[in-house]
Amino acid sequence: MTFAKEAWPFVLPFALVAVVALTLQRPRLAAVAAVVGLIVLLFFRIPARASTAPVNAVLAPANGKITAIGRVENPEFGTGEFHHIVTFLSVFNIHVQRAPADGKVAASSHRPGRKVAAFRPDAGDVNESQLSVFTTPNGDTIAMRQIAGLLARRVVTYLGVGDIVERGELIGLIKFGSRVDLYLPASYHLRIEEGQTVHEGETVMAEAVTDNGAAGS
Repeated sequence: MTFAKEAWPFVLPFALVAVVALTLQRPRLAAVAAVVGLIVLLFFRIPARASTAPVNAVLAPANGKITAIGRVENPEFGTGEFHHIVTFLSVFNIHVQRAPADGKVAASSHRPGRKVAAFRPDAGDVNESQLSVFTTPNGDTIAMRQIAGLLARRVVTYLGVGDIVERGELIGLIKFGSRVDLYLPASYHLRIEEGQTVHEGETVMAEAVTDNGAAGS
């Protein structure tokens, strides 16, 4: 297991306090600082992920619990209806995000906003967020929105317009509790349900319809 580089500005101050406390012979303070620093470090962990899903499968971009599934229209990234899948990340979940499918970044935009609790239905409309839109090799549009939550202070993306990504590739993170919304063409066949726990880069969220009209196996 590795850790995102964004962890160190949060973790190093606790390490420094622990070292100073030991120097001043304050073992209890040193122990508390070390434990808190370790807990913070765990928020930024990057576990190894691998998938043997078929090429037409879309993988979970985030680690957490599916709290809502619906249909929406959004001119920000395309015309027509899209599946809208909401994944809530608690403070105990992995907080890095991965590319849901192979593709090219067609659009990337940051929206400043509030920091209301990510489980609120309106969080996707009012909170700080980062929208990334991908064009898949077969021309489909897939979008994901990283949304800051009550404890999340910043959304981080590693992507820029024109970047080529591979499914499962590390593409960003949200610092502490948050939410990730995934938008898929309405023609895709969903493979998840509300209340299900999903793992970024592993869980199959949906499958694209193949040329013969099937969703694959």
